[in-house]
Amino acid sequence: MDTNTKVEQTSDREVVVTRTFDAPARLVFQAWSDPELFRRWWVPKSMGMTLHDCEMDVRTGGTYRLNFGGDMDFYGRYLEVTPPELIVWTNEEGSEDGSVTTIAFTETDGTTTVVVTERFPSKEAMEADGGAADAMHETFAQLDELLVELAAAS
Repeated sequence: MDTNTKVEQTSDREVVVTRTFDAPARLVFQAWSDPELFRRWWVPKSMGMTLHDCEMDVRTGGTYRLNFGGDMDFYGRYLEVTPPELIVWTNEEGSEDGSVTTIAFTETDGTTTVVVTERFPSKEAMEADGGAADAMHETFAQLDELLVELAAAS
């Protein structure tokens, strides 16, 4: 189990996940914003799922769509994108119960702390999410592996 990733429920509507990566913010941001890189780490391998399609227009006002086969789509809009510091997006597949995800990237001496804040419109919407933030332990471990590869190539 990844002990470097901290998952904390900060209220009945919000979960915050924090992790520091041994890579500069520009590489970490690239892994979150380049569809080909994103698809390599985002889905926990233990789930046995495949990310079939990954469309991402990572800019303020852009959209994304992630397809896991059939009608299993996750999609939304980018509300704010400030490279390499911030990405904010909506999760619209849950209709009015969709959450807003904020990713903040803070670089210090070549390492980057990523803070993922998931804010739900209600306590019930957060409960319906089923603890998806817990999967971040595995996805962040996969991101760590990708960042080692990206750092070696740059």
